[in-house]
Amino acid sequence: MTADAPRPTAAAPLSREAIAAHVESVLAADLPRIVAAGHPVLRRPAQDYDGQLDDDTLARLIDTMRRVMHAAPGVGLAAPQIGIPLRIAVLEDAGTVDPAVAAARSRPALPFTVLLNPRYTAAGGSVDAFYEGCLSVPGYQAVVERPHRIEATYTQPDGRTVTAGFEGWPARIVQHETDHLDGTLYLDRAILHSLSADAEHHRWAQPTIDEARRGLGF
Repeated sequence: MTADAPRPTAAAPLSREAIAAHVESVLAADLPRIVAAGHPVLRRPAQDYDGQLDDDTLARLIDTMRRVMHAAPGVGLAAPQIGIPLRIAVLEDAGTVDPAVAAARSRPALPFTVLLNPRYTAAGGSVDAFYEGCLSVPGYQAVVERPHRIEATYTQPDGRTVTAGFEGWPARIVQHETDHLDGTLYLDRAILHSLSADAEHHRWAQPTIDEARRGLGF
């Protein structure tokens, strides 16, 4: 155990020129690496996207984020996870072919979706509790309680701002990735007594968390 280190302070917003140059440096890699917990970019609120990138660069960034997400593999990726402090996230989930999992988790397919400057609020009082993992916290999963249904407002790459409802697993993905843009990791919201290393998680790989609750006592 070590002495507490000073907490990182909020970073000063980068200029448009600095953001554009930083994005180009990240895109120089065919598949940029995913930064892990402990990197300060994951703990600072990302800057609103307000046209810092030209249309071609934004399209290349979105395409790169999608490829990084698929290669990981994952179902969502926020720009800070590749070191870019902008409020941009991509989502895509093929869903599940297991009918028991689909029913328990409300997990339909989620088509490829790009969120610029997303915000969300709970819609209704229903809450779901399931295991989550994170590409920036490799090796572990933990249970997180989240609203079953949310209303999200975000801008699309074409500039249109939309408000849409999400429920079940797609709502969980939107919340997880939007949290990243606020400097929040899923472990901040997790029931830590449920924490499971990937090597042990096969014990709790049922459609619900009932067995994990009994086995781990949370």
